[in-house]
Amino acid sequence: MRIALRKSLSEDWMAVFTAFVIIALTIFIYEKVPSLPMLFNPKEKWSGSEFLTGFLSRPNLLRIVYIFLAFALLAWAGLKLAGKKTNYFFGSFIIIALLATLAQVISTHTSVKSVNLETVLFSVLIGLIISNTTKLPGWILQAVQSEFYIKIGLVLLGTTVLFNNIMKAGALGLIQALVVVVSVWYIAYWVARKLKVDAEMSTMLASAVSICGVSAAIATCGAIKGDNKKLSYVISLVLIVAIPMMLIMPYLAKWMGLTQEVAGAWIGGTIDTTGAVVATGTIIGETAQKYAVIIKSAQNVLLGLAAFAISMYWAYSKKGSGVEKPTARVIWERFPKFVLGFILTSILFSFILNAETVKQAGDTIKGYQNIFFSIAFVCIGLETRFRDIFSAENRKPMYAFLIAQGINVVITFIVAYLLFNS
Repeated sequence: MRIALRKSLSEDWMAVFTAFVIIALTIFIYEKVPSLPMLFNPKEKWSGSEFLTGFLSRPNLLRIVYIFLAFALLAWAGLKLAGKKTNYFFGSFIIIALLATLAQVISTHTSVKSVNLETVLFSVLIGLIISNTTKLPGWILQAVQSEFYIKIGLVLLGTTVLFNNIMKAGALGLIQALVVVVSVWYIAYWVARKLKVDAEMSTMLASAVSICGVSAAIATCGAIKGDNKKLSYVISLVLIVAIPMMLIMPYLAKWMGLTQEVAGAWIGGTIDTTGAVVATGTIIGETAQKYAVIIKSAQNVLLGLAAFAISMYWAYSKKGSGVEKPTARVIWERFPKFVLGFILTSILFSFILNAETVKQAGDTIKGYQNIFFSIAFVCIGLETRFRDIFSAENRKPMYAFLIAQGINVVITFIVAYLLFNS
């Protein structure tokens, strides 16, 4: 047991180290060559012939090849040092990278962008379709390391979660974020447990509803070393439920005669994906969009603190971990190291680097973060069967999510109205 635990921790540290190497190289390049264009600048959307002239253009394809080659080498080194088998890693990684790229192409088509479906949804769907229609050869599973890629992506995510966004939100925005996150998290967890959803799924579900959707669910899964199949299900719920909310909430806000400030704060605190928040706020107006993004950013900043708190609680109270007493050493061994990486990168980009480097390097690293999440969810799809997602046992988590989201809408409305209705 202790040998397996040490291997796991070694993989944890290697994920953090890999992410730090990516961040350091990106910062170094931008510091030394400030006039350099973005190292990773995928088209935000495309349609028709733009696919040939944009995505398939020689410079763009070369950039993608170089990036995936660099990531393959870093991932191979990290997994090798963590004691994983890697003799077929590169051939396996190429296939997974191509599938992740396909998900990116699908999600950036104008028709898909219009409804704000994110790349991770298509990543997991592509993996699911393949795993449920074909028998995968054993060698391809060497690069199917979803937990490793998720941890790298989460450390990279810290570069975009900036503490100064709290200052932009102001005291009222911070108050709303704190009240909503704490109250809704507890209520969502309580509802899920009352419906007899297991503690692991309930924790991921509560974080997704109360904090910031997909990123919160991923961070929580990493913090509690959760089941990736459960994570995939929670994220599917987040992305699917966000679509009708985008369509309904602007009309509700107008029907109730809400000011743009209240409407924006309400939307920013309830819709669980950043892209959907921006799109929904825009429907109401410029001011509503501004407030929606500010509130969403304030909740995003709380992600690191929430992940840390959940990690500490889970490490201390985790059951079934043998006879070891939960001493400080045992808690440290159980504690997911990516949380420390996340917090350190957030501090680095919030307080230490200059604003120009934060903007340029941050935008590029955000693209890298999306790549690792996309690769991770292709892997999750390849490891999952449809019967696991649509089984009868997943109905209760779905009911819990919908009930919790409904309560979230009500609580956030009350808080936003009290704070911003001037």
